[in-house]
Amino acid sequence: MSEIINHKCGIVLAYTLHDAYNMMAELQHRGREAAGIAAIGPDRIDVLKWIGRVRDFDRGDLHRIFPGKNYHAFMGHVRYATKGRKTPEEILIDAHPHVIGGTVINNGNHQLILNCDAAMVHNGQVDISSLEQIVQEKLRTGCDTEALLQYYSEVGERELLRTVPGSYTLIIADQKKRDVMVIRDPSGNRPGFLGRKGEKHCAASESIAIFKNGGTSLSDLTPGAVYYFDPHGFVEEKTIFSRPILRERQAHCMFEFLYLAHPDSVIDGVSVHSFRTLLGEELATECANLNADVVTYVPRSPELAAASFARTSGIPAVDVFYKTDGQRSFMGSTQDERQKAIDSNLYLIPSAIERIRGKNVVVLEDSIVRGTVARRVRDLLIKEGGVAEATLCSYTPPIGIIGSDDIARGCEYGVDMPSTDRFIARIEEEGKASRNATFDEISKKAGMPVRYLSTKGLAHVFEKLGLPFNGMCSYCIGGKKPF
Repeated sequence: MSEIINHKCGIVLAYTLHDAYNMMAELQHRGREAAGIAAIGPDRIDVLKWIGRVRDFDRGDLHRIFPGKNYHAFMGHVRYATKGRKTPEEILIDAHPHVIGGTVINNGNHQLILNCDAAMVHNGQVDISSLEQIVQEKLRTGCDTEALLQYYSEVGERELLRTVPGSYTLIIADQKKRDVMVIRDPSGNRPGFLGRKGEKHCAASESIAIFKNGGTSLSDLTPGAVYYFDPHGFVEEKTIFSRPILRERQAHCMFEFLYLAHPDSVIDGVSVHSFRTLLGEELATECANLNADVVTYVPRSPELAAASFARTSGIPAVDVFYKTDGQRSFMGSTQDERQKAIDSNLYLIPSAIERIRGKNVVVLEDSIVRGTVARRVRDLLIKEGGVAEATLCSYTPPIGIIGSDDIARGCEYGVDMPSTDRFIARIEEEGKASRNATFDEISKKAGMPVRYLSTKGLAHVFEKLGLPFNGMCSYCIGGKKPF
């Protein structure tokens, strides 16, 4: 089987094209490489996929392609590919929705697939090795989503939920079924939210997509459950089960709270805004011995943490950096793309330079993965800002370390941090991770002193907000495998 392509993406389900499009746009922070919509009618499923961001395809023209009278529901996807192919044709093939059947029309930067038998959008990553004998001959791409859809077509949603390991929240439209299905994996690793817009229900990866578009956020999707959305906007939960299917332990992705989710979202009953505020307080407590004159942050995830760090420590907060584009460099599929996105996007605010020149500056960051941002921050502050000393403080413990079981960590569940990556937190010898780097070695690589929130401190923040840390997936920082 070809290389599996995995995703940290955003998905939506709505009953108007207008709502689906706007909800996708609110999830743009979850992926920008491609977008796609499946229009679902009583006797057909039609798909449109395009390269780039949601608003790169005009909404008015979408209505011409998908006239409302022909369809009763729409599911959408924004894609962040952590692995994958780069030509326009390949990006479109790999983009969601994935389908079974249909007539393909390729138009350069977009693709139509008309009258499909079934379609799926998916956020997460699954291990499909156990499915290869069933679906391998039918696969056209290396995407786990295509394999999931083929597997579903063979065994149905019940067996998919029971037997497929991995992280997923997914939406399935099937011409053989009246209802559109939304499924969240039994460990709850990927987020999913149920809402209502007017008299009809909707679903999305994050609650912000719903309430920012005039809807009402109702609840997180239950892990291990199937939701059936009928053509009239009503929803039933887990009607084929007497109770949800649950893994022995929950494994909610901690990185959703630390970085991926929008600060205004609520994930698994916890406000991301409150979580990041508490992170700043905890980090300030652990870094109380820092000799600092100014606190700032790398835009934009740590902004709330920086404000609470400043309040807790009594050190003045100053906005120092700006971006020309809100894009996240992390979303680049290659290191070259990430480096370019940082070098051409992160700058010093001119009016802040006099406030930091000659000062000791603490810079809050959401995470330090490869050190790309750290080195850009160092160059800006030391070479252009003239600061006396800059210290980088991450509210995520070291990522990509070698665990106590001697296994090199990374993420196998959809974030772009494979265990083979060049993490700043470990030493590579002969192309392999040989040991964890000391904090002094990490600081040397970053070109500035680096401090991290401890795992104990991170656990304390989760538990303050009612999420036991043993119910989180912390594999990338040395924890156990979630499945």
